[in-house]
Amino acid sequence: MSRILKFEGLSVCGTALVSFVAGSLITAYLTHLNQVRADSDRVFELNVYHAVPGKVPALEDRFRDAAPLIAQHGLNVIGYWVPNEGAAGDNTFVYLLAHASREEAKERWHAFHADPAFQKYVTSEEAEKLIETVDKIYMRPTAFSSMR
Repeated sequence: MSRILKFEGLSVCGTALVSFVAGSLITAYLTHLNQVRADSDRVFELNVYHAVPGKVPALEDRFRDAAPLIAQHGLNVIGYWVPNEGAAGDNTFVYLLAHASREEAKERWHAFHADPAFQKYVTSEEAEKLIETVDKIYMRPTAFSSMR
């Protein structure tokens, strides 16, 4: 008789544990879905700078100097890159930003460009042309992207 009660007690505890785990997993999943839905306007901005040949190191210096001002305006830079190989390495500078929405990106870029401290970089570009063209691409993350 005591074996049966012990087995029933373990069965009840096991059922409670499985129910708790299942409920926790379902809650976590639903919370994640709501978070993904809330972030559905999030965009990434890819900027590819085509520099005057041989001027990428000077462009890197300019961005290194501007990075604190960029951050001060809430522009979330994920990273900066230059190609290692090929002709693109001589004249390409790339950086990626994350924004909560296109509207936020527009507002923050506007504030950045209106900042008097930014004029230093405009003057610098006028004095020493480093940039030939810029390709700007806004991207949305896919549903299976690890970076949403």
